This record gives sequence, C-alpha cells and structure tokens, in this order.
Amino acid sequence: MRGIDTPVNQLRKQVFVEVAKVAYESDNVNNDIEAIPYKITPGDEPRFRESIYRERAIASERVRLAMGMSLRPQDKPVHITDGVEESNISEKYYEPPLMQVIPSACNFCDDNKYEVSNMCQGCIAHPCMEVCPKGAISQVDGHAVIDQTKCIKCGKCKAACPYDAISKKERPCSKACGVKAIETDEQGRAKINIDKCVSCGQCMVSCPFGAIADKSQIFQLIRCMKEGGEVIAEVAPAYVGQFGPDATPARVKAALKQLGFSEVYEVALGADIGAVAEAHHFANHVATGELPFLLTSCCPAWSMLAKTQFPDMIESVSSELTPMVATARSIKKKNPNAHVVFIGPCAAKKLEAMRTSVRSDVDFVITFEELSAMFEAKGIDPQTIEANGSLHDATGAGRGYAVAGGVAKAVTECVKEYYPEVEVKIEHVEGLAECKKTLMLAKAGKMNGCLIEGMGCPGGCVAGAGTNIPVNKAKQEVDKAVKTSSKSLPAKELREIELD
Repeated sequence: MRGIDTPVNQLRKQVFVEVAKVAYESDNVNNDIEAIPYKITPGDEPRFRESIYRERAIASERVRLAMGMSLRPQDKPVHITDGVEESNISEKYYEPPLMQVIPSACNFCDDNKYEVSNMCQGCIAHPCMEVCPKGAISQVDGHAVIDQTKCIKCGKCKAACPYDAISKKERPCSKACGVKAIETDEQGRAKINIDKCVSCGQCMVSCPFGAIADKSQIFQLIRCMKEGGEVIAEVAPAYVGQFGPDATPARVKAALKQLGFSEVYEVALGADIGAVAEAHHFANHVATGELPFLLTSCCPAWSMLAKTQFPDMIESVSSELTPMVATARSIKKKNPNAHVVFIGPCAAKKLEAMRTSVRSDVDFVITFEELSAMFEAKGIDPQTIEANGSLHDATGAGRGYAVAGGVAKAVTECVKEYYPEVEVKIEHVEGLAECKKTLMLAKAGKMNGCLIEGMGCPGGCVAGAGTNIPVNKAKQEVDKAVKTSSKSLPAKELREIELD
C-alpha cells in the first residue's frame, strides 16, 4: 500500500488537519475537539463501516492519539478531551506506549493460517495431501480441505500445489513487523507487545483498516508556537520531494517560516557530524582490532533492536549522537532558549526523543505527514510560496543518510579521505527482520572488521512511516539532492567545531 493515496491516508490526514485547526483557531478547545468525529463522519450514512456510530467511535480514538494521548478504556465513560491539559509538553512528552492498536478499528484478521481457495482443481495427484506431515488435508466433494486443528502451518501444501490454490493468510501488520511484536488479544484482535516493539511504524502503514496509529505532538507544538517563544525547525534529509514536486528546499524553508518557525536547519548537518565521528571511530578502534565491528546508530529502531536483543554487543554500537540530536545540540549551542522541533519521516524518532539524555535537546518531534496537515490547516502551499533563501547547512554525504546504504557510504568516503591507508568493509541491511539476522551473524563472528549499517525501514528513512510519497520517488529526490550538493564531504574537524 505504500505510495498509494488510500482512504486510510486521507482519514489520518483529515484528523491531523482538524486537530491543527483547533490548536490554531479555537477559543473553546474542549468543545471543538469533541466535534471533530462529526466533521470526519458527517451525516447519517457510514462510509467505511457498518455503522456511523462505530466510525465516530474510531475517529474519536484517532483524535486522542493525534493529540498525544492514550486510547480511552472500553468499559468506562471518558470524554475525548479527558487529559488534554495533562498532555501539555511542559508537563510530559508522551503517555507510553507510542504505537497503539485501536480495538474498535481492528478487523480481526486471521494470522498465519493456510486455506484452500476456489482455485483448487481436485486433482488426482493431490500433492498437498501427500506432503502434509500431519494428515491435515482431505478431499471433500472434489476439493481439498485443511483441518485447522491438525495443521502445523509448515507451508508444505502451499509449496506443492500446482495451481497455487492454497493461500497463507497473515495479518498485514504482523507480516510487516520485523521484531514479532504483533500478538493477538483474547477477542482475536491485534495487539502490540510493547516490550518487543521498537516503534518503527511499519505495522501502522501496513494495516488496510487504519487500526494502528502513533501519537502526535502537533497540538502541543502549535500551542507552544502561539505562546510566542523561539521555535526552530530541524528538517531530516528525506524531506526533499515530500511536499510536492514543486516544493523546492527554498520553498519548504519559506513555508516553515510562514508557519511560525524562527529558523530552519538541515538535520543532514548532524549526519555530517556523525559521519566524521564514525569514520574516526572505525579507523581508530575497528581497523586496529580493538573492536570487532561498528554498528551505526542513526536509526533508533535498529539501535534499540541491537541494544535490547543483543545487549552483549552494546560496546559495538556507535556512541555518536544521532543526526537529530547532534543538529539539535548544535542549534541550542547558538540558541540556548529555543525550542527545537525535529521534522522527519520516522515514528521511532518520537521514541528516541523520550530518552532523558535527548529531552533537553529535542523538544518536539513531528513527521512529514503531520507537517503537511499543519500546512493545510494554515492554508500554506509549499509548492507555490515565494522563496528567497535555501538550505545550505550540509554536504552530500549527510544528505545521503536518508536512503539505505547512505550512512555506510558517507562513513566509508570519510574514512578514505581522512585515512587513505584504512580498508573499509561494509555491510548494510534493511528491515528489522533482516537486521536481526545480521546481528546474529555479527554475534557469531561473521562480520568482524565491518562497518554495519542497519535501517529499520526497508529502503531507509525515505520509507519511514511518516512519509508522504512513494519510496522509489523519494529515493530519486534524495539522490538528486546528494549529486547537486555544493560539497560532497564534511571537514575532518566538523564535530569539534559544531559541538565543543
């Protein structure tokens, strides 16, 4: 479904737009928030569900999550706005967990189940029956039937069927989750095991019913901006192309300033800082044999996977600041009283920013999807706005962090430039399931001497859960930005200059 403008995408955006409008315009927040479900599902006829009341109930939960609050209990009467004041950013960041399944929106999808379709020809050979190790398949009225009480879900029947008449039914959210965090509750609905979840958001963008959503800070951010404080945006390198083909970097910057940001910086600056630091780290610690390998740390989902499921490898995870934090720290060095807002493609960055060590540097995290809704709520078009300045904070190396393989490429090029005698072995991997396999190989000593880049989302940051355009198109835009950069590599001393 990625890259297709579905009704689920439209519903999500409509919720964000309405919440943003309330934050910008409302004199009676509670009443106007309670009215949003009726704006989203007007009239008496449901559009997507069997009942207008179910649609509004689901919309109500979407509104709460869009305001950074948790879902309401299903057995108690609670207003949509209950807890609004307590969710103010000055009090706390998010009510965990970040990623939640809306129970009333879940379709009770079958998970990991093999089923015979009407494509079955009732063939004489019936190879499906012959290969089944448990005798779970029989022929009834000339068609194969699987006894689910005997089936062990090995898939041998599906592989043997010459007509491809046996399908494997999986929950889309479960299939997309590389850490197996999607489980089933007592009613048969999807639920997220928060002890396993790394908040990459791939389950969210894979659910065809829009039953999974993350929490947003747009309401709190807009309130902060309306109070008149200095608010500075740092924009992740995947932003190019996200707001339309005519939304040039200069126009995106102008649109952000019209929205109320006092200044705009490229997060690619922090990526440059990280590339320099990790190049030094690799040359001085991995190439010398002091450490077996180096795991990049810019992707929070990958980093959390490594630290939680492979704790004995923590020393090999780069201790360098992520581009988000390095850029924020650089901004606050010059503007100590400013609120810094990270704008990017990634749901997991919201989780990263909750860490105590990051909270003082990054005040808000919003996605491109959420920013697009803020633009719409204020009537700002990044494709047509008049622009008179662009973004020139970073090099091609840092901008390339947005695509899979870009981090390893940037670090490798820096090593070659600063330490020409050092050979770099690269391993880059995409998707959390593949990331886990690579970490297991590294633990077994199969990756010694390597620089290992992991990206939680297949394709890299351009495939993050908060993006607006197809992954392949986003990659093309980033590649173009890298090639047209005025500088290809950062200076060897960049980290010391920016952060010390």
